Amino acid sequence: MAKPKAELFDSEWAILQVVWEQEPCTAPTVQEALQKERDWAYTTVKTMMDRMVKKGLLTTEKIRNLYLYRSAITKAQAQRREILRTVKRAFDGALTPMMQFLIENEKLSKEDYRQLERLIQNRKRGKRKSE
Repeated sequence: MAKPKAELFDSEWAILQVVWEQEPCTAPTVQEALQKERDWAYTTVKTMMDRMVKKGLLTTEKIRNLYLYRSAITKAQAQRREILRTVKRAFDGALTPMMQFLIENEKLSKEDYRQLERLIQNRKRGKRKSE
C-alpha cells in the first residue's frame, strides 16, 4: 500500500473512516454515511475522494459508470504516520517527552495506567499486541 506524502486533514480522516468500514464503496455511500456529522454535497465528497486518490490515500476502480473506492493505506499506517508527525513536530521526534507529557497532563484512570504498564511489560518480554 502507498504511503501518503502529506498530513491527513480532518475531512480525509472522516472519509477514510467510512471507507475502512465499508470498502469497497462509492462516493454517494460515503456522503450518506457522513450526512449527519457533515453536511457535504455529493460533489464535495466526490472531489475530495478524487483528490485523495491523487494523494495515494484511496484507490478507485471504474465499473461501467460506477466508481468504487478502496483505501490505499491501512488504519494502522495512517495512525502511525500521524503520531510520528506529531511527535516530530511537538517533541522534536522524542517519544519519552511525549509520553511524559501525556501521563502528567491527561486525566488517566487507574485502568489506563494498568493497560500502559501491561503494554510496556509485554513489549519488554518481546510480546506484541497481536500475540
